[in-house]
Amino acid sequence: MQVVFTRGDDDLARVFAGRLDDGAHVEFVESVEPPHPREEKWVLIVSTLRGCPIGCPICDAGGHYRGKLGADEILGQIDYLVRRRFPDGRVPTRKLKIQFARMGDPALNDAVLEVLEVLAERDGMPGLMPCISTIAPAGRDRFFEDLLRIKRERYGGGRFQMQFSVHGTDDLSRRAMVPARTWSLERMAAFGNRFHEPSDRKITLNFAPPRGARLDPGRLAPLFSPERFLVKLTPINPTVAARSAGIEGLIDPDDPETGRAVARRFEELGYETILSIGETAENEIGSNCGMYAARAMAAEGYSKSSR
Repeated sequence: MQVVFTRGDDDLARVFAGRLDDGAHVEFVESVEPPHPREEKWVLIVSTLRGCPIGCPICDAGGHYRGKLGADEILGQIDYLVRRRFPDGRVPTRKLKIQFARMGDPALNDAVLEVLEVLAERDGMPGLMPCISTIAPAGRDRFFEDLLRIKRERYGGGRFQMQFSVHGTDDLSRRAMVPARTWSLERMAAFGNRFHEPSDRKITLNFAPPRGARLDPGRLAPLFSPERFLVKLTPINPTVAARSAGIEGLIDPDDPETGRAVARRFEELGYETILSIGETAENEIGSNCGMYAARAMAAEGYSKSSR
């Protein structure tokens, strides 16, 4: 992989585009979460597919699908980011979160499982905590069973973060945001109950609700125990796709009270609820939305290798 484009702020977030041997491009990101220094928490966000076949209306990666990445291509993104900061490959960061969530749903690629096995064998990453963020696509039961095994064998004791991208509390609103066959809420909850063990982190139910969407926290309560699941609420990033579809977020990052009002409805049912509103500067950097670097590269040409 050859890194052909980078843009960002080393004190916040930086997005990279890498050109693979077949000419396809992938994006990957490193970020910190102010006021926490990199030594305390460092987040790497890597791609698992060449684009994505799902076509979610708020994601710019849809419509550019060119196949799955191999394990070496996923590890190449991680290794580039690690050795750029730590040339010897040893990362002393207290929490090194590697999130498989940039371009493509990780549950669509079995190579992600191989990468998790490889990372678990590496020395020098005491704070390693992988994060799988998925829509739970239908037909991928084998992937999730293998993931459960790997988590139990390799990443016990709260060293793994599982996140389901739910976005809605009824089938109609979920399909509007995720136009693909996925597990039902009931199936998701049943797997989550098996996946979560007493020493594990709670499983995250992520919602990026659009304005006007029906959001009924009471629909979750009979299925998802607050002892095993928490809720994360995020704004809809200002992607080209979201703007083209005329989708605006229910949670306004410039008016946090809009999010707190939604959060209180989940908290009343006992859910630990995270209102995740990042730095608005990340929207300018482009670290919040997949395929940003590809668009910037097309506009500026490949001659600029840094910015």
